[in-house]
Amino acid sequence: MTETAEAIKERMEIPQEDKWNVEALYEDLKTWQAELNQMGRPQKKPHWPELAAFKGRLGEGTQVLKEFLALSLDFDQNLSRLFTYAHMRFDEDLANEEHKKANAVMGTLYHDFSQELAWAEPELLALPDAVIEAYLKDPLLEEYHFYLERIVRMKSHTLSSDKEELLAMSGKALGTSVTAFSAFNNVDLQFPPATDSEGSQLEVTHAKYSIYLRDRDRVLRKSAFQSLHGSFEGFENTICELFNGHIQKHVFNMRSRGYSSCLDASLFPNQIDTGVYSNLIGTVREHLPVLHRYMKLRKKALGLDELHLYDVYVPIVEEVDMKFEYDAAEKMVIESVAPLGKEYQEILRGGLEQDRWVDRYENLRKRSGAYSTGSYDTMPYILMNFQGAFHDLMTLAHEAGHSMHSFMSHKHQPYQYSHYPIFLAEVASTFNEELMFAHLMKQDLTDLQRAYLINQKIEDIRATFFRQTMFAEFELNVHKLAEQDTPLTPGLLKELYRKLNEEFFGPDVVIDPEIDIEWARIPHFYNNFYVYQYATGISAAHALFEKVTSEGEEARDAYMNFLSSGCSHYPLDLLDRAGVNMRQKKPIEATINQFDQLVSQLDNLI
Repeated sequence: MTETAEAIKERMEIPQEDKWNVEALYEDLKTWQAELNQMGRPQKKPHWPELAAFKGRLGEGTQVLKEFLALSLDFDQNLSRLFTYAHMRFDEDLANEEHKKANAVMGTLYHDFSQELAWAEPELLALPDAVIEAYLKDPLLEEYHFYLERIVRMKSHTLSSDKEELLAMSGKALGTSVTAFSAFNNVDLQFPPATDSEGSQLEVTHAKYSIYLRDRDRVLRKSAFQSLHGSFEGFENTICELFNGHIQKHVFNMRSRGYSSCLDASLFPNQIDTGVYSNLIGTVREHLPVLHRYMKLRKKALGLDELHLYDVYVPIVEEVDMKFEYDAAEKMVIESVAPLGKEYQEILRGGLEQDRWVDRYENLRKRSGAYSTGSYDTMPYILMNFQGAFHDLMTLAHEAGHSMHSFMSHKHQPYQYSHYPIFLAEVASTFNEELMFAHLMKQDLTDLQRAYLINQKIEDIRATFFRQTMFAEFELNVHKLAEQDTPLTPGLLKELYRKLNEEFFGPDVVIDPEIDIEWARIPHFYNNFYVYQYATGISAAHALFEKVTSEGEEARDAYMNFLSSGCSHYPLDLLDRAGVNMRQKKPIEATINQFDQLVSQLDNLI
């Protein structure tokens, strides 16, 4: 890399058309504050006495229960809208004091809301079985039947009202590790500059790091790799305590509610058997030689005597350098979704081109990475840190998939069923990545361009399937140790993480010592048993993509129904209705086979 990296701009320097349309949610912070005072009532305690008025009355009949459910969900919906604005403004600039305060206020209010409602589910579940059964069958509560069914399913893990209230009171304190790590990772931690082969020093940020690892300059790759991980290692004890605090929160929840494990506590509410988790890890481990084969090919193609971990992201095909302006990437994303029908495509076009769903570029102190957000009453927003790389194109397609999933669920479901469960969160996003890859491969390409895209697809599967499964195994192992009261120390975590890297990458990769600390920089480890769903998501998405593109309109309609279903049924059942059984090995093995076939194609092309 010979050119000097462009300095990152302040938020105020970013043109309005490149920012998400947060003003459509609230005109300004003053308008937001006025609604907060009306709906959230932060200055009052209790905030919502209307809810407390139902305490002791849930057994009086279906009309009373219906009124309570409607009121509590209405307050929840209002809080969700207020929170969406607060966290979006905070994420624009994590050091902005006003927005930081607004975000903190909403965190407190959500905690208080949980506390003020802590009595409700225990009171409902304490009713005689005959009363509960009558509620589930009453047509007056038809719109809440599945909502109530999920609550009833939790009966064996629900405590008495006073204990539930106590647990709710502890929520804010137990969440400190997450907020502290986020502040440290996104604001306080600074990385020393990286040096390229010409001796130039380049700024290292979270967003730029991924670009440097894909650069042809091996000196730069190694320097950036050492800069980032060295910085985290300098705080390994602090980060270990933050991580340990988060894990102990899960252990506390597991033991207090009577689950058999932290994994069971995480999966049980959505009726996902722990066997789905173990099936993923076991199936991937059976086929690790497929990943090792690719690493051997990568080493040979790059002409390296030793393949280091800072060499595993750079494209193998040297002659092709794909860069994208944002507008061009946006157009390609819209074109790629044509197989899902005109209505879907036009909704996405309006969101991206006219309604300003996307906050496009990095600015100083902006939250790193990318995500889709929003509430039931808002457009689905997308945070990006677009740098113009192929990875950014695929990320935009990915987040557009999330946003359209939210849009469709919000459009077709009442509020109580509008939020798709975490297990399904990565299906629609990964499906859209499949659409984008297929769209690109239909273009008039040279063999080198085709090889480049295949290599990128291989890397995408490696990152979101094999790598996330490795993360999932690390997370599971750490929780098992914590459940056994084994002290979690930096040395132990580094040893566990290194061993997994050795096993997953195989004999042709040098496992650099810096990788031992990588666990300390993974934000998703602070989201309870989330990472495995990237791997199950890509498997389900690949299976659904094959059905839609090969079976036609009926399969497409089934997929659109899936996108429109929110959480109106349990997640595995929703996938079954769309045509995919994630209780079996088949979707996982199909993804591995796709990876293996792509490696063979790449081998032939280069």
